[in-house]
Amino acid sequence: MAVSEIQVQTALKALLDPNTHKDYVSTKSVRNLKIDGNAVSLDILLNYPAQSQLDAIKQQVESALKGIDGVGHTSVNVGFKIVSHSVQRGVKMIPSVKNIIAIASGKGGVGKSTTAVNLALALAAEGARVGMLDADIYGPSQPTMLGITGKPETTDGKNVEPLLGHGVQTMSIGFLIDVETPMVWRGPMVSQALEQLLNNTNWSDLDYLVVDLPPGTGDVQLTLAQRVPVTGVVIVTTPQDIALIDARKGLKMFEKVGIPIIGLVENMSLHICSNCGHEERIFGEGGGVRMCKDYNVEFLGALPLDGAIRADTDSGKPSVVSDPLGRVADIYKQIARRVAVKIGQAAVDHSNKFPHIVISNT
Repeated sequence: MAVSEIQVQTALKALLDPNTHKDYVSTKSVRNLKIDGNAVSLDILLNYPAQSQLDAIKQQVESALKGIDGVGHTSVNVGFKIVSHSVQRGVKMIPSVKNIIAIASGKGGVGKSTTAVNLALALAAEGARVGMLDADIYGPSQPTMLGITGKPETTDGKNVEPLLGHGVQTMSIGFLIDVETPMVWRGPMVSQALEQLLNNTNWSDLDYLVVDLPPGTGDVQLTLAQRVPVTGVVIVTTPQDIALIDARKGLKMFEKVGIPIIGLVENMSLHICSNCGHEERIFGEGGGVRMCKDYNVEFLGALPLDGAIRADTDSGKPSVVSDPLGRVADIYKQIARRVAVKIGQAAVDHSNKFPHIVISNT
């Protein structure tokens, strides 16, 4: 007896994507479904990078298909495609950059730059084309964290080529100045520098550009909100009340300017003694979760207070690349997948599908 499409659709609707927690039919991930007698073939096209998840999803779908009465041969191909998603109204998209993810914090010292670089590397590890823009003009740290030395090259004297660190295209003011030179600039100059770094870098076909913002809610953040097409922002904090006060201010600022909050990452949530294994929550407990409940945003994950995280970034090999199978790298990768899933669920930007209309005198 031939298998019906209703049987296949019913089986697929019962399956939940382990990352989106939604079925493949409602998310329109099922493509090219073909039924030939007792043979079923289809594609699963995800809208987030998931290189490490493809085999597991393939096995999940194949197992469900083989459980259908009458199904013999199955052929399942799983892949992903990342598209541009909507940004603030009136802000133009940047050529060769599909989505911009801002990493922000209300105050310094909470591990924002460490989070930014590890999330960028985690997205790249999942198969995405990723860039890193170090927008912390006063304290650029990404060159050190990514182990990049040298200066960017230019062919036309105006635009520069990004430097590569562990496969991530990177631009930072740190490439253009001496490491010990202080940036004694007023706000307007800093904002102008951010725009130049963003717009005068020859980014190459990026799925995601991660922007490591300076701490606080000053000129750079306002420039980002008004002139940079941001898909969403990730807030970084610690459980400490003092850090959370400033994190709340940052979150409210982005809400006011219409930039979606992807979620919150809590750093230094738990310390495990390297000698005895004793667990202690030095900076308090549950602060990030409570803040997320108060503002109805997603708690993306928590990182431990671990000396290896600091040592890895100082050495130019952040945890995701220095110990890719380790516990810390796994947490960063889970957060990165969740960030990508949240972006994938946002409204799609269709501006690049409309033709450019040029009026000329004839």
